Amino acid sequence: MADGGGRGRAYIGSFTAAGGPGIVTAAVAPGTGALKVLSGLNGVRDPSYLALSARGDVLYAVSETAEGAVAAYRVSGDRPEPAGPPVPVDGNGPTHLAVHAGHVLTANYGSGSVTTVPLRADGSLRGAPSGVLRHTGSGPHTPRQQGPHAHQVQPDPSGRWIVSVDLGTDSVRVCTLRDGALDIHREVALRPGSGPRHLAFHPDGTRAYVLNELTPTLVSCRWDAEEGSLKPLSEIPVLAGAPEGDAYPSGVVTSSDGRFVWTATRGEDVLSTFAVEGDDLRLVGTVICGGRWPRALTESGGFLYVANERSGEVTWFAVDPATGLPRYEGSIEVPAASCVVFD
Repeated sequence: MADGGGRGRAYIGSFTAAGGPGIVTAAVAPGTGALKVLSGLNGVRDPSYLALSARGDVLYAVSETAEGAVAAYRVSGDRPEPAGPPVPVDGNGPTHLAVHAGHVLTANYGSGSVTTVPLRADGSLRGAPSGVLRHTGSGPHTPRQQGPHAHQVQPDPSGRWIVSVDLGTDSVRVCTLRDGALDIHREVALRPGSGPRHLAFHPDGTRAYVLNELTPTLVSCRWDAEEGSLKPLSEIPVLAGAPEGDAYPSGVVTSSDGRFVWTATRGEDVLSTFAVEGDDLRLVGTVICGGRWPRALTESGGFLYVANERSGEVTWFAVDPATGLPRYEGSIEVPAASCVVFD
């Protein structure tokens, strides 16, 4: 695994409604991966998830509110600057976003939809959405699955497909982006009541891992980029034993060399390490996350970073190159932290 932690900047989202500062910019120390807060920007309400443009010069943020919006910021110094007004996404509670092929895509949890917002050549938001794909369906977990709840959207490694993960319908939709709108290519059913939350692709582009929220498990899948096909193969618990209380898995990432997969689980407040063994996964062990309610997990430069929402800090961990197990290194205070991305 590479040394360091990105090219020098981290951007941290937070929930302003819970006392968060908005978007925090932090410096990343070479070699140690340590973070140092540089600035805060309270530009939109609840910028809970962030994404950078391919060039790293524009930062995008959802506004996870009932009205739902996305905002763009220029990134050049220690503080992002607005690149125009926020744009409504015609969806409730956007909780995730991705940048792809001249568009920003938002997964809208409340309304169970995925919105496409076009970009100008300079990366700013062009205006109103060019498409809204509305998911349909439900699941057997009555309190959480009475309707669709899109939780994540991202392109696959080949760039040919867009996948959206829906907690409410127990499925992953594989889509194409045409003329500014998403078309469903196929919908892949997962175990009823599992509540899929996030998906991470293996670096080799042939495998993917789906993390379930309603049951603390991780599904290993085969991904075929030629066919746009996701095939579930096996399902493994993310915890060594039964949780003491309710457990809510949140984030999943793969190591850059493809040898390990990590997950975060709220409630238990742990990080789990899995060894990749062909198409299968093996649970190596768990470590405490260094805070409470780890909402998001990010890997950068051989370090793991955890946004601990309820205890209000971002923790970081070095990774044992032999076992993949994280080792706590430090933290910074960020109230209601919700995600971390790196330039």
